[in-house]
Amino acid sequence: MEKDVDILETNAEGYERIVEFGAWTVANINYEARYDENNFYRVERHIKTDEVFILTEGEATLIIGEKLERVPMEKGKIYNVKKAVWHHIFLTRDAKVLVIENSDTCTENTDYWDI
Repeated sequence: MEKDVDILETNAEGYERIVEFGAWTVANINYEARYDENNFYRVERHIKTDEVFILTEGEATLIIGEKLERVPMEKGKIYNVKKAVWHHIFLTRDAKVLVIENSDTCTENTDYWDI
């Protein structure tokens, strides 16, 4: 069932929703202060669903797992962060990353860990 959502009204800085369908969102992540390594203080995990990332421009690094492993992203490669895995992303100012995720994430199914 398609959501009745005004995508432009729900976009946050650095996170631009492109498509909403059912419980899912395809969005473009652009540079914003929270994606800068110098401002890194939090990782998150989605308890019920995976999240997929695809780098299309610039450079990006995924931060994965409890050991905060750094995974430099390659353009066009699909990175699937499994449900319940801690993660974050660092972006260069020219980076663009497509993200596909469950848009019903909320405090009940997303955890945050301040580093």
